[in-house]
Amino acid sequence: MKRLSMHGVVAVLALLMVASGHAQAQTLRWASQGDPLTMDPHSQNEGLTNNINGQVYERLVKRDRQLAIVPALATSWQQTAPLVWRFKLRAGVTFHDGAPLTAEDVVFSVQRAQMPSSTFAVYANAVGTPVAVDKETVEFRLAKVNPVFLQHLESVFIMNKAWSEKNRVTKPQDFKNKEESFAGFNANGTGPFRLASRQPGIRTTLTRNPAWWGRGEPANSGNVQEVVYTPIANDATRLAALVTGEIDFVLDPAPRDVARLRNTAGVKIIDGPENRLIFLGMDQHRDELLYGNVKHKNPFKDLRVRQALYHAIDIETIKNKLMNGQSAPTGGLTPSPQGSYNDAAIEARLPFDLAKARALMAQAGWAEGFEVAMDCPNNRYINDEEICIALAGMWAQLKVKVKVNAMPRALYFPKLEKFDTSLYLLGWGGAVTDAETMITPVLRHPAENGVGIFNAGRARNDAFEKLAVAQSQEADPHKREELVKAALREYKAQAHIIPLHRQVVPWAARNNVQVVHRADNWVEVPWISLR
Repeated sequence: MKRLSMHGVVAVLALLMVASGHAQAQTLRWASQGDPLTMDPHSQNEGLTNNINGQVYERLVKRDRQLAIVPALATSWQQTAPLVWRFKLRAGVTFHDGAPLTAEDVVFSVQRAQMPSSTFAVYANAVGTPVAVDKETVEFRLAKVNPVFLQHLESVFIMNKAWSEKNRVTKPQDFKNKEESFAGFNANGTGPFRLASRQPGIRTTLTRNPAWWGRGEPANSGNVQEVVYTPIANDATRLAALVTGEIDFVLDPAPRDVARLRNTAGVKIIDGPENRLIFLGMDQHRDELLYGNVKHKNPFKDLRVRQALYHAIDIETIKNKLMNGQSAPTGGLTPSPQGSYNDAAIEARLPFDLAKARALMAQAGWAEGFEVAMDCPNNRYINDEEICIALAGMWAQLKVKVKVNAMPRALYFPKLEKFDTSLYLLGWGGAVTDAETMITPVLRHPAENGVGIFNAGRARNDAFEKLAVAQSQEADPHKREELVKAALREYKAQAHIIPLHRQVVPWAARNNVQVVHRADNWVEVPWISLR
């Protein structure tokens, strides 16, 4: 559980007061429970990491307030052939060191993001081969049709080739193997803010880029000059810092505190759903679990065991008691119900039925249960560690003894990338509502080019794989819809993962902070005004 002694609370608040003493009227003091993993924009595909990096680095296209794709570093594009896309770069854009943006930077960045140490490789590889036609024109030549090409391209940040070569960071930081990298602590983007300082676990400071091309656009009318981001792991400490005015904005107030904050003077809640599925994964690859007491057997390979664990989850109790109503239980397998085309059968959960769960365990030969460790982050999702503890209690009724192994995100994600797990809690989502954002990186069996990179349980289903590959190359929208639904139905029938809920994300801020809540839980600082 997230607890901190009174001495710790006082110490953190004192640190914040020192930081705020230097803050100007247009400094946004932002906090949440975790810290960005790295400043390398191609290393770790993780929400907060992307959000902080996204103020420094940019993409060819971006999202507007309704998550529609709009121009960014590219002003226009066209599909000149079924397998060719051509982009015209925005004129006059410069990196923070003054170097002009060119097509060569785009080609370099996409190729860098395609490398094995990048967790964006699955998206970068899907956009094909980038070619510089001239200094301001880039062409993408695909080997096969990509029906969600722009969605994939929107995931790739653009770096400066010369800066990367100079600082020996032409490859993404290998974060899971603890590689140190200049790009992990330094940055040179084209974005609205520059990285001023980076102290992992303590503070990250960004300062306004006066040369940013987007300053004159009406949407970017915010007045923030500086961002001071401070990770505060303890829920109570974050709440106290907001209420006392030591910080301005909290990305993740604890659900139990939301009602109180609504009635607190000087503070407001900005509500909104998030495109993010919270789910459970299980090792379905090994013949013996790494972290369990069963020898020469893996109970998770049995569909009946997976279904039993599913049926034993009282999801309404999790929603009402733990999440304080701030969740939307689902049986869907995509971050947004739009991913399943709002198919009611795909979205339906297996019911909470303890008697059926026990019967399934007995049929599978596990009436006396087994022991297993469950890996869980403790500073990434809303009540992540608490959810794992609640699940352990529910599964104890099946005589399944679960040891919750909770850890910070900086340790958790590298562990999963190495498939070093037997049972785990994970969330997946962002701006993309299409099923492809989940199918290829999370549900498919691990393969080359980033496919299945976050299928930490290495579940394999050949019927699903065939459908998954077909939908990723189908240009006809009606045919693709049927392929997507068939793929999701197959995966759901085999209970390869156990979906829990989609997060509902409230933000908390001081009354003088005007901020736009997006469904991908993304904070766009140029849209923020401090009054």
